[in-house]
Amino acid sequence: MSTIKLANPAVVGLGGFGLTTLLLQFHNLGLIGLGPVVAMGFVFGGLAQMIAGFLEQKMGNNFGFAAFTSYGAFWIGLGVIWICNHFNIYNSTGVDVGFYLIVWTLLTLILWIASLFIHGAMAFTFTALVIGFILLDLAHFGFPELTVWAAYVLIICALGAWYMMGGIIINDVANKPLLKMGKPWLKKG
Repeated sequence: MSTIKLANPAVVGLGGFGLTTLLLQFHNLGLIGLGPVVAMGFVFGGLAQMIAGFLEQKMGNNFGFAAFTSYGAFWIGLGVIWICNHFNIYNSTGVDVGFYLIVWTLLTLILWIASLFIHGAMAFTFTALVIGFILLDLAHFGFPELTVWAAYVLIICALGAWYMMGGIIINDVANKPLLKMGKPWLKKG
């Protein structure tokens, strides 16, 4: 039996998810252009998050495996949509992107249910993510003013992901739970 301590890949997955989500919301609020979002969508939100997901699989964590590889694919896919639009390769309309977001909302609902059994911080973050996706869905189907509301909700979501990342890192180096994750919202079994 090995006594080698393995690092928790969730710190990279949560970091990539939070950072890229935060940048996109800054863009949705009109604070930055799309360039930084595309770059981080491919690199940190996409590739790094997928690597974290594959490492979660090796750790035996189905939730982390599904979440990080899925949202890594989400960011790479969204980046491809933006690049294709920019170069007029395969143009996607706002409604096309709306349908893209709807299927991601449905996948997120499955992960949200699972998050309720993990801990409060995870349930909080996924609740914000579901609400943010629903607002973006509606924004793409006739209610564009909801994009701003979605941005604020998804900023909270991104900060929730960073809180969990910070908790994993800080609690580990401090060797005590300084940042609490809270009890699960639903009991197992």
